[in-house]
This record gives sequence, structure tokens and C-alpha cells, in this order.
Amino acid sequence: MVTIDLITGFLGSGKTTFIKKYAKYLMDCGEHLCILENDYGAVNVDMMLLQELRGDQCELEMVAGGCDYDCHKRRFKTKLISMGMSGYDRALVEPSGIFDVDEFFDALYEEPLDRWYQIGNVIAIVDARLEKDLSKESDYLLASQLANAGMTVLSRAQEVKETEIADTIGHINRAMEQVHCSRRFEPGKEMLCKDWSRFDEQDWQTVSRCGYETADYVKLPIHEENGYSTLYYMNVRMTEQELRKRTGQLLQDHSCGRIFRIKGFLRVDEGRWIELNATQQEINIRPIGAGQEVLIVIGEKLAEEKIRAYWES
Repeated sequence: MVTIDLITGFLGSGKTTFIKKYAKYLMDCGEHLCILENDYGAVNVDMMLLQELRGDQCELEMVAGGCDYDCHKRRFKTKLISMGMSGYDRALVEPSGIFDVDEFFDALYEEPLDRWYQIGNVIAIVDARLEKDLSKESDYLLASQLANAGMTVLSRAQEVKETEIADTIGHINRAMEQVHCSRRFEPGKEMLCKDWSRFDEQDWQTVSRCGYETADYVKLPIHEENGYSTLYYMNVRMTEQELRKRTGQLLQDHSCGRIFRIKGFLRVDEGRWIELNATQQEINIRPIGAGQEVLIVIGEKLAEEKIRAYWES
């Protein structure tokens, strides 16, 4: 049977970066992998960021959006069926940051997937500098993604103070209480608070064998009229300096809605490509070998035309 892991986490938490490191560890252990990018969006930027992993030991697959929720679930199951016949040792599933974890379990408990896959781990990634004033809906998403996690891994833990980590853990536990889930978190067996670049063999073994939980919590609909949206802006042209400036302004402009993440690629002078990955905490821009001319804005109650004005020359 194929072992299948779910790597989940809220928008901008660092799932793709974690998967790069986790996949490299598993390949070093001799495993043959397939990474499935399962995104509701019509364009999957994270898929392009994983291209460096593609090779004899690692394949990349994608379930893209552009359809309704039920259609997306059918595509997810169909893709898993085709992957189940390909001889992989392990599959890693990276969903959207707006994801109902029950979709993962429901699909794998159905025939024929229940005969081909065994659920290995549910790993939740949380930004160590978690925003303090998330909406009720966002706190619900956070709690629902952590409820079944065998391991919660804090991202950017090396960049924050211990008091900020304590605030984040307190926020997580309040979110769990709000959905009437009995689980509570603290650094230790079920939560890693460590710089990922300093993970040793024992850390990776702990993650790769963490399993999952079956905790109960009160469910809310997250796919119907919840205010979350993803906007796509194609063929944006500006300098790297201007991109950083406008991204910073946009993140602080509350009239544009509640923006969680801006990501994508831009072609700048002399045909160079740069990658943008921005959250309320930081704006990262770095060179990249190739990209696709698209910027993606993800958030709640977004004002599309106001946001578009920031990208116009």
C-alpha cells in the first residue's frame, strides 16, 4: 500500500517550503515519492516552486481549481486513483490553505482508495508569528487543520521571541476551545518549535512517524459564502523595487479587504524572473529560473478592482 501524508496549514504558513525539506529527507531514505498539489485556485504557483524536486525519485501531480467544490472532490479522488497504480512508496498531499481536512479522510476511506492507500501522517504547519486578530472563520480553519494533526510544526520559529511563540500557542489553544475540541498544544511531543535548517535525523524521524489524531470538533461550512476568495492578475509589469513598494501598500490597505497572502511571478528587466511571496509579516522577493506571469491575492472579502489598481502601470 502507498503511505499518504497530508501537509496542511493556514494561508502563508510555509507548507511548500516545509515539503521541499521533508521530501528531500524521505528521498535520502530511499523512498519513491509523488507530491500532489491540491489547490482550489485555477493557477497553482506552488507547483512551480517544487520543480527542483522532480526526478527519478519524485513526481509532481496537481489537482487545479476552476470548478465547484463537488467537482474538485471528484478530481481529487480521480487523481489519487491514478497515483495509486504508479508504484510510489509515499504520496504527499499539499492542499490549499482553505481546506476541509475531512475531504482527505473521506476520500481515503472510500473504495478503491482504501485498498491502495494507508494514511501515514497529518502534519500541520503554523507560522510562529501567527496574526493575533484573525476572524472567527479563519480561527475555525486554523483549528480544523490542527485537530487531526499528529505533529504541528512552527515555521520561522528562529525569527521570533519566545514570548511570540507563547502568544501563538495561546491563540491556537483558544481556537481549539472555540470549536469545542479537547486538544491543547504545547512545545514537545506534538509540536516542534525549531529552525527547520537545524532539524536532525531524530527530528525528521519524529515528523515522518507522527501519525494523526481523530479528535472531534464542531464543524462549520468553509466552502459556502464564507468570504474567502482568490484573485488572479496576469501580465503585471513593473520593477522589483516598485513591486515591493506596491505589495507593502496593498497589504496595509484595509479598503481592499483582509489580505492573507500575495504570491506569484514577475518577469523584469532582461527577461529575468522573480518570485513574490508576501504575508502580513514579511515580503520576500527572490530570483527564480522561470515562472508564469501571474500574481495571486488570497484573502477575505477582497475588493477586486481596488486591488487591480495597485498592479496597473
